[in-house]
Amino acid sequence: MPISPETRDRLTASIAQLVRTGRHVSMRAAAQLYGELPSFGWPLLLPLEEDGDQRCSVLAARAGIDVSVASRQLAALERSGYVQRRPDPCDGRATLFHLTALGADALAGTRAVRADWALEVLSGWDEDDARRLTDLIDRLAADFRAMPLPAAAGERSPAGSG
Repeated sequence: MPISPETRDRLTASIAQLVRTGRHVSMRAAAQLYGELPSFGWPLLLPLEEDGDQRCSVLAARAGIDVSVASRQLAALERSGYVQRRPDPCDGRATLFHLTALGADALAGTRAVRADWALEVLSGWDEDDARRLTDLIDRLAADFRAMPLPAAAGERSPAGSG
């Protein structure tokens, strides 16, 4: 049975509220949450930790940002010692980024702070509720990733679709 318009509206409003709250808390607590790591570092460093060395274009796509933005942010992370670059052995014209020990330590520190916060926020929850919420969030995120993105304002629809 499809969800009702009322449930849809309540769900989208709740998601929007959660995103706004997350941004607000993150902005207020950036220094504690990220320490010396710039807030933009997490989405660029995490794929390096998970999957190893990668090109800037791949990291930009994973972080959902433009390649030029990722390039500037990676340069800042490199100056801070969180990443190193090296030539791609498969294509000497390309560059791969590598997570340094300092970068791995920064991710571990941020992860520890996030874990402490989560334990505090969820202290009134039981294990079953927390697991159920995690499963539903994972499902929602997967559904969002699988959904085709709408065309940006001013873009034309592919031929034959309108």
